[in-house]
Amino acid sequence: MTIEKQPSCDDPIEPALLPVSDARRRMASSISPINDAETVHLSDALARVLAKDIHSPRAVPPQSNSAMDGYAISRDSIPSSGETTLQLIGTAWAGKPCDQTVEQGQAIRIFTGAIMPTGADTVVIQEHAMQVDATVRIDADVQAGKNVRPVGEDVQLGECVLRAGTTMGAAEIGVLASLGIDTVDVIRKIRVAFFSTGDELRTLDGHAGTELPLGMLFDSNRYTLKALLTSPAIEIIDLGVVPDDADKTRAALSDAAKQADLVVTSGGISAGDADFVAQVFQEQGQVSFWKLAMRPGRPLAFGHVNDAVFFGLPGNPVAVVVTYLQFVKPAIKQLQGAIRVEPVTLSAISSSAMRKTPGRMEFQRGMLSHNDHGQLTVASTGKQGAGRLTSVAQADCLIVLEPEQGKVEVGDAVKVQPFFGLLG
Repeated sequence: MTIEKQPSCDDPIEPALLPVSDARRRMASSISPINDAETVHLSDALARVLAKDIHSPRAVPPQSNSAMDGYAISRDSIPSSGETTLQLIGTAWAGKPCDQTVEQGQAIRIFTGAIMPTGADTVVIQEHAMQVDATVRIDADVQAGKNVRPVGEDVQLGECVLRAGTTMGAAEIGVLASLGIDTVDVIRKIRVAFFSTGDELRTLDGHAGTELPLGMLFDSNRYTLKALLTSPAIEIIDLGVVPDDADKTRAALSDAAKQADLVVTSGGISAGDADFVAQVFQEQGQVSFWKLAMRPGRPLAFGHVNDAVFFGLPGNPVAVVVTYLQFVKPAIKQLQGAIRVEPVTLSAISSSAMRKTPGRMEFQRGMLSHNDHGQLTVASTGKQGAGRLTSVAQADCLIVLEPEQGKVEVGDAVKVQPFFGLLG
């Protein structure tokens, strides 16, 4: 009798495995952005994706103003050599303009943000001038036009300040607030349904703090996925734990696809007799890819179930995190029509030796720092098994090892994806 063995994440490379780069191209070409938009108040716009370009209704700053505390003068008052004494004729405060006109030989005391008085085009900072009673002394080192913010220096009237597809962060919200814009059109929230599979799984509800029966495990993947998905731009639909049963898996997947734009499952995606997610997905869905030349995350199913994008993630906890960051999160951004989709990737010097066999792309967990030369360095968090979720908790980045790469020696250059660029 011949026993057919199914490969695991630790097996050598399979010739039939799809390269990660090809999988990313297939995914990108098969996901269409959602065009449905809604109007939200600026205070509710964080993490939302703009549905249309935003043009400025005004110039910023709207009037020329002083960039420093000092004295507003006309450039005609700057001496060609030596020093000169100017007559102080008034004061300009931020929010309280001075209505006097500055002529040659005159100056107005001015504070940061105050509108430049008529006739003044230069500000002499107070450290470069000497005030004596109602006069101020300056010298020939004063530079004409210095320390003045011109009209529209930051934003011109009618200028496109934010493009459609921009993900709203603190800076973007601040820009719009400075323009007096209080509402924005954004892509509606992406609806994401997810569930775990496995007879061995127990939820924390009703089981936390208890000893589980032999062979049972707490379901960590649902909590990990929910945390990864939590965003003001996502509507989360938690469908719980589905047992290893074909009919129940079929019903859960169908229900999820009816409710959501994107469906994510964990577990049951390999080729075993109890891997019902894989079986049902091939029945109900349009499969784009299933097995990748990737570690962790070799069994990763992607395609569509009816109109919903589908990802069947592995059951191993680390593989769930890695495959989410490499595929699910970019897919969500693509659904949103976001400009920036792929994770941030940097170069670092490895301070750890790492084993690797050429053939698959690997994502190891690492910790970033800097060496004495100011170079970015990365150290492995240690043992990299796909079930060691602590290897992620101890890390602040993924170390990306390309398919053709073999073992890594100390001092070798590697690619890293910081978690701040992936999770933010």
